[in-house]
Amino acid sequence: MKYFNSKLLSFKEAQQKMQEQLIPVSDYLELSLFQALGRITAQPIFSPSNKPSFDNSAMDGYAVRMNDITINRVMPIAGTIFAGIPFTGKWPNGSVLRIMTGAKIPTTCNVVVMQEHIEHCNNGIVITQPVYVGQNIRRMGEEIKINSKVLSSGTRLGIAELSLLASLGIKKIHVLRKLRVAILSIGNELQTLGKSLLEGKIYDINRFTLMFMLNQLGCEVIDLGIVEDNMQDLCEAFNTGNSVADVVITSGGVSVGEMDFTKKILENLGTIILWKLAIKPGKPFLFGQLKNSLFCGLPGNTVSATVTFYHLVQPMLLRLMGQTDRIYPLRQKARAIDFLKKSPGRLEFQRGILSCAKDGVLEVSSTGLQDSHIFSSFVIGDCFIVLECERGNVYPGEWVEIEYFNNLFRR
Repeated sequence: MKYFNSKLLSFKEAQQKMQEQLIPVSDYLELSLFQALGRITAQPIFSPSNKPSFDNSAMDGYAVRMNDITINRVMPIAGTIFAGIPFTGKWPNGSVLRIMTGAKIPTTCNVVVMQEHIEHCNNGIVITQPVYVGQNIRRMGEEIKINSKVLSSGTRLGIAELSLLASLGIKKIHVLRKLRVAILSIGNELQTLGKSLLEGKIYDINRFTLMFMLNQLGCEVIDLGIVEDNMQDLCEAFNTGNSVADVVITSGGVSVGEMDFTKKILENLGTIILWKLAIKPGKPFLFGQLKNSLFCGLPGNTVSATVTFYHLVQPMLLRLMGQTDRIYPLRQKARAIDFLKKSPGRLEFQRGILSCAKDGVLEVSSTGLQDSHIFSSFVIGDCFIVLECERGNVYPGEWVEIEYFNNLFRR
């Protein structure tokens, strides 16, 4: 069954059609915090305690009762309070207690005077600066209150999130299972890494690149290897992927050549939802459904495959994995340094290098040749220059939109 039309779809139309097909995974498991880096929360997480769990000093200084203070009057030191050791002695009126950062505040204390605002005398200290109630005191629950929501479901767990949970004493959490993604490369010309190249062959870089990007996203990768341009072998590979994975991703064989069988096989085994987009690179991107799996057919050229994965497949996978935030990259304006060649008609993702001009303005230069085989542009560059569909050539000094590379490319 065919649901696509012959007209080139816009990038936004393609995104919308893909999102309409997505049902995120719901199976979950319990993991310790040490195992949960990069995983997605399966349910909201609520705090089991206040943070801080008690009133404590924000700095080294002196615990004081506001009613005892008279500026420039000597106040004796009645004792010292260390972090982790609450004060249990007597605290006479008119005196102060030496207190360390993080130490528990005595019940009647309502001011901590920082040590830079006192002068030492033989019999105690003199407060030399005005103070106010609550100064330098961290109040119980001022950051997080008990039973309040700390993280929403669908949150990707990074170092910051996991460290916050650890600070609350949370040891184990429920996370969604990993998304299973089967990958294969298509083409008679492809050869695996580690062997001397035969005449007319090229190394299979696409599958290698996909493995890295999928691992970085936190997917479970199922490698189906290289499949030659053979209808029977490709059908078997597609069926294998459909039986073991949530998503099947191929590279190559999606154009209109005599040996490009991917579209025809997907028509026979499943449903084509979209094919051919008004983007560059990546025009022949193919998306559809097999019986049990979603299907993404990437172009064979390495840059085209990488760009379409980054901008179309990546957000799809994040949704399927259950992630609800930070799906799409932020864009901002930058001033072009170079002439950028562009013909109207397709949205272009050129690779660029960001810098800051003397006037403080963000500027972007081209990585050089933008052909779909120049993969080194991802090493040289640090952003995409996003040029609108209707736009033509860009001249130095004009404003363009850029997207910083995310963690798939950043070092």
